[in-house]
Amino acid sequence: MRSATSLTLTNAIDIVKKNDLPSSEAAADPAPAGSQFKSKSGWRRVLAAFFYSMDGFKAAWRNEHAFRQELLLCLAGTLIAIFLPVSIYQKLLLVAVLILVLIVELINSAIEATIDRISLERHAMSKNAKDFGSASVFLTLALAALAWIVVLVDRFY
Repeated sequence: MRSATSLTLTNAIDIVKKNDLPSSEAAADPAPAGSQFKSKSGWRRVLAAFFYSMDGFKAAWRNEHAFRQELLLCLAGTLIAIFLPVSIYQKLLLVAVLILVLIVELINSAIEATIDRISLERHAMSKNAKDFGSASVFLTLALAALAWIVVLVDRFY
């Protein structure tokens, strides 16, 4: 018998062929093509994705205090940006960086939920993953603040 390290591609193919089911048995029980959650197509998929997104927003609102704070900040900032006497492009920038904060917060919340789902025990890698997510939110908030400062200073000073 050969060792596992000396197994050649030809030998591996022969082993697979010997252990393969006859074609009639293989056709009777086909393996699933993919995830049951990916079975929708066309407009049904788009509609389902919309409702999954709404479920995500609801869950974030219910469970994530930081998301609620940042959403309220985004709504207030959007109203302020609309009425600021700046160009339409500057308004777009001001609103876009606030929406970016929400996007990164949602990703951070997904990372934290995944880590907590895997295990609640303290682990250095879990801490790193959560800290990386938190740092990304911090950087996005800093970017938003900088964008607002630049636009406001340019307009009023």
